Amino acid sequence: MPYTVIPTSLPDVLILEPKVFGDARGFFFESFNARDFANCTGLDVAFVQDNHSKSAQGVLRGLHYQIQHPQGKLVRVTQGEVFDVAVDLRKSSPTFGQWAGVVLSAENKRQLWVPPGFAHGFVVTSESAEFLYKTTEYWYPEFERSLLWNDPTVGIIWPIQSQPLLAAKDKAAATLDTAEVFS
Repeated sequence: MPYTVIPTSLPDVLILEPKVFGDARGFFFESFNARDFANCTGLDVAFVQDNHSKSAQGVLRGLHYQIQHPQGKLVRVTQGEVFDVAVDLRKSSPTFGQWAGVVLSAENKRQLWVPPGFAHGFVVTSESAEFLYKTTEYWYPEFERSLLWNDPTVGIIWPIQSQPLLAAKDKAAATLDTAEVFS
C-alpha cells in the first residue's frame, strides 16, 4: 500500500504516511491517488478544490469549519512544519469537543484526514510553512465559522511560547459553548 494509516485519538481523524522512494537524487512519492486513498482509509470521497497557503512562524490559522457544506480536508505541508489540529464539532459524537493534533512537515511528508463536521487549524512552528489541502466541498465564505483557538473547554495544547499571529476573524471566534455545531 502507498500509505500507512495511523489512527489518532479521534477515530475519524487519520494520519496518512506515504511510502517515499528516495536515493542520492532526491525522493518521489504519490501525494494522492483516489483508489489507494479509498482502499487504505475505507472512505469514498471526491475532492473538489485544492488550496495552498504560506505562513510565517507563529501564525495560527483556524480553527475553521463550514456550518453548511461542511468540508472534509486532506492536509499536508510542502515546506516547513506546522502543528495541525482537528476538533470534533458533531454534537452526537462520543468525541464531541475533543481534539487531535499532529506535526506535519516537509520532512515527514505526513498528511492528515480531517472529516466533515470537524474544525481545523494549524500553527506554524518553523520559520515559515507552505500548507496544501484538498477539500470535499467548495468554500462558502457565508457559512465559514471559527472556533476560538484557545478555548479552555477544548483545551488544545499548542506548542507555542507566545501569543500567535491571528486573523481578525480568528481573534473574534466563538467558544465551544456558543459556537454553531453539527447535530
